[in-house]
Amino acid sequence: MAFIIICSDVLDTRQIESSVSTHANGAVCTFVGQIRNHSRGKDVEYIEYQAHVALAEKELNRLAVEAETRWPVTVAISHRLGRVNVGEASVVVSVGSPHRSEAFAACQYCIDTLKVTVPIWKREVGPDGAIWIEGDESVRAGTD
Repeated sequence: MAFIIICSDVLDTRQIESSVSTHANGAVCTFVGQIRNHSRGKDVEYIEYQAHVALAEKELNRLAVEAETRWPVTVAISHRLGRVNVGEASVVVSVGSPHRSEAFAACQYCIDTLKVTVPIWKREVGPDGAIWIEGDESVRAGTD
């Protein structure tokens, strides 16, 4: 059963991992996406995330259930909203499985698919202003 959280709180990686760690699972694979201080040749001070929360939760749940159907795994996904500072986690995907190969495969599938299908938008903010990011493209943000 999937564990999905979208929140503005700091993500607790250990808590997310514990939700997929059982005596039946010999492997727990966790991906932590954290904010770096640069992107596309520019300095980044922080990122702001926005989402259509109901749709994002629905899509994250669909994604987790799809992974749990495809592999013998349990999936937990948490994503931050609002301001996320450099060095902080913006997303955590944790997968528990009896064996490591399935845990690795499902974890990578979840993070790669999440980046494409879940309606969560990010705005990178740096000394030169703000840029909305859509896929690998950036669009200069207004000064709001």
